[in-house]
Amino acid sequence: MTCNKIYLESLGVTAEVSAFCPEGGVAEWQALLHVEPRGEGFAGQWSRILQAEAALLARRELDGARCVAKRYFLSDSTNQQPLMQEACQCETASVSLIQQQPLDGSKIAAWLYLQRGIDITKEDGMTVGRHNGYTHLWQMGLTETASDSAMQTEAILRRYETELAERGATLADNCIRTWFFVRDVDTQYAGMVRARRENFIQQGLTEHTHYIASTGIGGLPARTEALVQMGAYALMGFETSQLRYLYARTHLNPTYEYGVTFERGSVVQYGDRDHVFISGTASIDNRGRVVHVGDIVGQTQRMWENVEALLAEAGATYDDVTHLIVYLRDTADYETVRQMFAQRFPDIPVVITLAPVCRPTWLIEMECMAIRGTRHEEYREL
Repeated sequence: MTCNKIYLESLGVTAEVSAFCPEGGVAEWQALLHVEPRGEGFAGQWSRILQAEAALLARRELDGARCVAKRYFLSDSTNQQPLMQEACQCETASVSLIQQQPLDGSKIAAWLYLQRGIDITKEDGMTVGRHNGYTHLWQMGLTETASDSAMQTEAILRRYETELAERGATLADNCIRTWFFVRDVDTQYAGMVRARRENFIQQGLTEHTHYIASTGIGGLPARTEALVQMGAYALMGFETSQLRYLYARTHLNPTYEYGVTFERGSVVQYGDRDHVFISGTASIDNRGRVVHVGDIVGQTQRMWENVEALLAEAGATYDDVTHLIVYLRDTADYETVRQMFAQRFPDIPVVITLAPVCRPTWLIEMECMAIRGTRHEEYREL
């Protein structure tokens, strides 16, 4: 894993890029794009982000790379989304737009996931990657407009399950990672959690089987009537033994003990690498209690410790992490947190956004992905 910061001076955009490029194998990049405010409105920053994406893909070291997933973090999704029609018409990537304001003073930031060596197509709105007997399915930005967050969540999940079934997949057997962004998380999160739990039971997902690695966090979809937005990644063509779940019981408790239904993390083992997905993780102990209430420094440090324990269970470390997405409840904590991350993780791509965590006393949460180079001779390479 290598990480670089690329400053595109003429555009005022910094691209923080991690790369996993084994010789002769599938290459992968994660990029976080940050735009400098230059006194112009959103349209100007959006134009510079688009130009930065094109400039990044034109670089020699990314020759042949295709984008499989994008997320744009916006300061005002309802008013900005109509100006971003190009984003939703990306040739290959599955795209989500969500109001989680970047806290560096800009109106937009972007996360890009790129791969080379995989055949990537867009099929009925879903991004499909095929290589070496594996099929990767990315579906971002799903919303519905039922009357409350529970009904919207159920409708989104049923729609997604139908789309998986059309491809011969199921939620229980094939979904690896989900994201749930919830409008007014302090009041609407409970409905999402209830509907997800009930749907999962119908799909055979219980505390006695397994759940799915996930982030559930505050975020405003562009559609004002949408209370919940979901993104998901599924995988087909793998053996059951290639997927295992992460618990870090010394640091964290099973989520079902406090009524939610997701896994703390998961790892997919391929012949040449491991993909490690760490769910949204906060300052919590192994009895489900919030640690360091009211203390942003203490909560950040405990959050790091929890994520480190999950990574270790997967055989990984922070050196394998491709990017960090950090969610803050209080904008006043930004400078403290920014400095902490800059000191602890000076090389890992990081974006810090305004997004309340699902418990009011949690001040911060983060998620990440790691790619660890290793050999599993019993499995096919990615």
